[in-house]
Amino acid sequence: MAVRVKICGITNLDDALAAIDSGADAIGFVFFEKSPRWISYKDAELIIKKLPPFVTTIGVFVDQSPAQIEEVVSSVRIDAVQIYEQEIAKLSTFSRQIVKVIRIKSLQSLEPLINYKDNVSAFLLDAYSPDSLGGTGKIFNWDIAVEAKKFGNIILAGGLTPENISEAVRHVRPYGVDVSGGVEAEKGKKDLKKLKLFIERAKAA
Repeated sequence: MAVRVKICGITNLDDALAAIDSGADAIGFVFFEKSPRWISYKDAELIIKKLPPFVTTIGVFVDQSPAQIEEVVSSVRIDAVQIYEQEIAKLSTFSRQIVKVIRIKSLQSLEPLINYKDNVSAFLLDAYSPDSLGGTGKIFNWDIAVEAKKFGNIILAGGLTPENISEAVRHVRPYGVDVSGGVEAEKGKKDLKKLKLFIERAKAA
């Protein structure tokens, strides 16, 4: 089965539709105001209303309470949530699927997965950076991602581009891949040629 592709950091309808037309399975909206790819709840809602069916929408949240997240996903019509620092235990009765982000420094970064695996739908593995929660453009050791697969579905992120995505998929064979900066013309705006090439190569690998 072909790998699933999520295009994250969507800030406008044109990029969202281009991603879907190119074969993306999911699109992500970053609701973290310190991110250069931040989008307001209202703007995300307007984009989602114009999307075709059978596309998964994912909201990216940082340090927001379960009640706040529930309110947003219900009003904006988000299908799943991607969380960073929130405690999974507090989201145990959550109504949406949860993707837990794990920032990878070393093999020891996988230790928390054993505690989360029964409460999440997938783990998104990204490169650790002291300066940023995501979108760093950095690659981590993909052998660690292979090891992480024993804990559940793995979504590979971190420094993925059209140039390395084929190798990444063949090496890790993840459930899915996630890209934001690797297909941008500038922060918050996608390069449609890179976008199309990334998805084509990911699916073909």
